[in-house]
Amino acid sequence: MSKEYDTGDGVIRALDGVSLDLDDGEFLSIVGPSGCGKSTLMLIAAGLVPATSGTVTIGVTPVSRPVTNAGIAFQDATLYEWRRVLENVLLPVEIQRRDLKPFRRRARELLAMVGMADFERKYPFQLSGGMRQRVALCRALIHDPPLLLMDEPFGALDALSREQLNLELQDLWQQNRKTVLLITHSIQEAVFLSDRVAVMSPRPGRIAEIVAIDLPRPRTFDLIEAPEFGRYSRRIREVFASWGVFARGPERQAPARAR
Repeated sequence: MSKEYDTGDGVIRALDGVSLDLDDGEFLSIVGPSGCGKSTLMLIAAGLVPATSGTVTIGVTPVSRPVTNAGIAFQDATLYEWRRVLENVLLPVEIQRRDLKPFRRRARELLAMVGMADFERKYPFQLSGGMRQRVALCRALIHDPPLLLMDEPFGALDALSREQLNLELQDLWQQNRKTVLLITHSIQEAVFLSDRVAVMSPRPGRIAEIVAIDLPRPRTFDLIEAPEFGRYSRRIREVFASWGVFARGPERQAPARAR
């Protein structure tokens, strides 16, 4: 699968010959240098941007329009400031014109799972950055999608909030076993959360290497000090070093098939 943009001054190839499979229930992260097309790849998987060539499929269904069976979370929580927390979580259900009543209980269960049970009537301006991202994560999961696409969702947070949300995301994933595609600049985050880490080359983006992460779950941050964790992190850094590029922070994709 490839993607080109016409800038008016010429054509830029953002992605070139990307081929990637995700298994059901897999947690896969994508890391790569800025501008390598990571976000573009996720947007194509979500059906928000068309590929120039090639196809993406979820299950056996080609993606040709915005997908409704995926949850999407971005770096900006994009909450509606005039809606309370519970109302923001329920927004995808409203957009799909489904009966809200059976989803209210699920919304409250999700908020409780991320420590937000006491904040359902608060407005976004009353929340910290980490709390807003928790609400955005609940919103992405409210309609119980099989696929979760996350584009640097914790990139703007402080280190402690980010680590706490990594743990909460891991807990949510282990309870529900969604297929997750996470875009991140953080090698540590990718290794900590993932079953596999796909490393992308500089533009035009290609899958340079896929590193399988064989570490026990559930994972705690004590694991970061373990030699095996360091070996996976070093291997990813070696790939970046081969281009003279080093990664910095979080990234994105789906149970999708790109060809």
